[in-house]
Amino acid sequence: MNIQVLIIEDEPKTAQSLKQGLEEYHYEVDLAYDGHFGLRLAKEKKYDIIVTDIILPYLNGIEICKELRGLGIQTPIIILTALGNTDDVVMGFDAGADDYLTKPFELKELLVRIRALLKRSSNAPLPPNILRTKEIEVNLDTRLVLRNGKRIELTPKEFALLVFFIRHRGKVVSKSDIADKVWDIDFDTGTNVIEVYVNYLRKKIDKDFEKKLIHTQFGLGYVFKDDEQ
Repeated sequence: MNIQVLIIEDEPKTAQSLKQGLEEYHYEVDLAYDGHFGLRLAKEKKYDIIVTDIILPYLNGIEICKELRGLGIQTPIIILTALGNTDDVVMGFDAGADDYLTKPFELKELLVRIRALLKRSSNAPLPPNILRTKEIEVNLDTRLVLRNGKRIELTPKEFALLVFFIRHRGKVVSKSDIADKVWDIDFDTGTNVIEVYVNYLRKKIDKDFEKKLIHTQFGLGYVFKDDEQ
């Protein structure tokens, strides 16, 4: 059975071009030209990948992500955004999107992102249920995060970033490492998405505590330290 792809894009020429290109690689593609119809298709049919623009008639791509995740639909979602619009990317990830592409892009770039998400969703190992450091406890099933017994509320991407830091604690990780392992994307030096999310996470797990866990290594990346007294 071929891979099922839903493209939600209100620009007919772009949508048809993507459909034709993906079909040449034996993907089965449905098109929706507005947010309402796109959401309806996504709810009625099981897709392997959803590709949605953010700016859409009636219902935007962010709202589509939120609605689907709220219904428990975990189909990987790629959002399309204007070049350098970090706010759109952040909102998309917070709404439950898995990846993003900045317009304009080439078909081969979209193909790489689709293949990476398909591989991740089908081969993702089952992790241990609890991660612990001296001050942090993370339940990977319930997504409960505690620091010294205090509950910390995190968005999905903040949670994924914290888990990555904990699993690599004591080691310097670069922005490229984070982009590759947390987002499954190549690091785009034209955006500051990584810095934005590291700062978000710092405000939540470090701001109200004397001991800081996330440290910047200038020119290298970041290191999570929670083993020192």
